[in-house]
Amino acid sequence: MQLRFLLLFLFGGILLGHSQDKTKIASEKYPVSYDFGEKYNDRYRYSNLMTFEEGESDNKILVRAYYTGLILKPKGYLIERYDSELQLIDEFNYKFRGADFLDGFTANGQIYLLFIEYDPERLSYIYTVHQSPVGSYDFKKKNLLVVPSVYVENPVEKNYFNRNFTSGFSTTILFDRDQRAFALSLHYKKRKDNQHRIIIYDYNMNPVFDQDFSGEIEDKNYAFEGFKMAPDFSAAYLVGKAYFKKRRFKAEERKFQYEVVKIAAGGTQTASYDLPGKFSEGMKPLWKNNSLYLVGFYADRRDNRYNGIDFIAIKPGTLEAVKRQHNPFSEQFMKDKFGTENEKVVKNLVFKDAQFTADGSLLFNAEEYFVTRSLESNASGGRVQKERFHYNDIVSIKLDADGKMLWARNINKTEVTQGDGAYASYTSFSKDGNTYFFICTAADNPRLLNNERLIFKQGLSRNRNVFLIRIDGQGQVSYEKIIDQEEARLPLMVSKPLICDDSDTVYFYAKRGSKKQLVAVKIQG
Repeated sequence: MQLRFLLLFLFGGILLGHSQDKTKIASEKYPVSYDFGEKYNDRYRYSNLMTFEEGESDNKILVRAYYTGLILKPKGYLIERYDSELQLIDEFNYKFRGADFLDGFTANGQIYLLFIEYDPERLSYIYTVHQSPVGSYDFKKKNLLVVPSVYVENPVEKNYFNRNFTSGFSTTILFDRDQRAFALSLHYKKRKDNQHRIIIYDYNMNPVFDQDFSGEIEDKNYAFEGFKMAPDFSAAYLVGKAYFKKRRFKAEERKFQYEVVKIAAGGTQTASYDLPGKFSEGMKPLWKNNSLYLVGFYADRRDNRYNGIDFIAIKPGTLEAVKRQHNPFSEQFMKDKFGTENEKVVKNLVFKDAQFTADGSLLFNAEEYFVTRSLESNASGGRVQKERFHYNDIVSIKLDADGKMLWARNINKTEVTQGDGAYASYTSFSKDGNTYFFICTAADNPRLLNNERLIFKQGLSRNRNVFLIRIDGQGQVSYEKIIDQEEARLPLMVSKPLICDDSDTVYFYAKRGSKKQLVAVKIQG
């Protein structure tokens, strides 16, 4: 009897301890709740989160590249699967290396990992897909493409500011996760041999379009940044910068213009929408009610800063612009955002999210992102170049159904990292006309000015606070510290979430050293 009582006591203690590991916290100001999953031990201290997807049965699946050794080198990929209660179901160590990871996704109970690797014997780049059932992991490798080329250092390097088209070979992969399709852009150049190919795949790895784009690059090189698929898969639309090849430019000329490229069964079409004194910047394609829209920024000829918002409605069949609205930033907003002096360096605003509301209004936001480089001394007395990635101010905009700007707000922040940017930047989520921002920062007390401007100062603490910022439909700004350093000893990877629109829930992966956990944030209305 005593033994039975002892076993029951121990078993009950185990259950009690397990339930205490998962905690739930409700916001005091907003209809938001937070669930913290159990903290788990992890053997890989150094890793990067590569992809975060929703699987079947409400499972959450993520893939991490991990690094080991005295000199850290990539050794493989750890796949983790969590249930709806944020409990770890299983892990799988996929010991594959020697290739560049492109992206990954889940579909039909399978996990797909896309890689590109160089084969020195065939003098070619090979695109491969590694496919396995989720749960009973058994990866099979399949070649998608073989592209003859010389070896280059960074074939998938993405640079928002100035692409390198002289390296011999470069590739870009872009996803439309709403329509479950992705685009591969392949650019190869060797002497006078200049080729560009665009292939669109569905999630069953079937090519929908395979287009030779070489004829379009005689005068321009293309660096694509956005991709939308027509819901009926009749056409694909890519948006990006077209860089002019001529050697000399006048002072008032630009070296590039934004273009839309349509790919369909009948071939390709291209269109640009720049006007005299109005140059498009950071354009993002959106699809709504069988119509294509471009939304972004514009700059005038005399000023290399962003001067306002550009909204264009386009006929999907002809790429004709049927409606256009330029919205200049107010003088006060420009002062808040840029200061009174001209900027010496263009700091691009990179789109993060855009969403139409029920009444046809458009909410979107972007972040000031740029890279700086400097030479520093190392231990041996030499000089090495250091790259720093800056994630600064957030710009949030609301347009009405006709593209007219209702308000623009700026959240001032400064974040700098030399390595993994997953902990920097932010995540946004829109619901019922409100936009919520999640920021993980060492700052403690941001300043709110006139309910329209929020300022975060760079903190010095090793631990991180999580702030929830809300901008309502009228542009009023408020905030709350939702998770402090004591509650979240593991910092959240706020820029790489899993957003589940059907349940209004945002999932974050939290990790430090040998500990990890999953965190769910539910916006209830």
